[in-house]
Amino acid sequence: MPVVSMFYGIVMMMINRARAQHNLPHIYARSAEFEASISITGNEILAGSFQPKKLALVRAWIILHEDELLMNWQLCRAHQTPLSLPPLQ
Repeated sequence: MPVVSMFYGIVMMMINRARAQHNLPHIYARSAEFEASISITGNEILAGSFQPKKLALVRAWIILHEDELLMNWQLCRAHQTPLSLPPLQ
């Protein structure tokens, strides 16, 4: 699973295969023992769980990069590697 960004101990990844577990455009967030898939457009947790404070950071980052994440989603659906995005600062 390609890493798209990393910030504050959170790793953001996208799966680059057409048959992902969720059909909605989403991204995976991982931090310590927590992992969640989060929708890009609705910013909702689709599966898994995440620490509330770090989830707030993830959601802010998704809002800032929604257009780029949707472009990356299309790249992944075409079996291409998503582009790296800047971390939350």
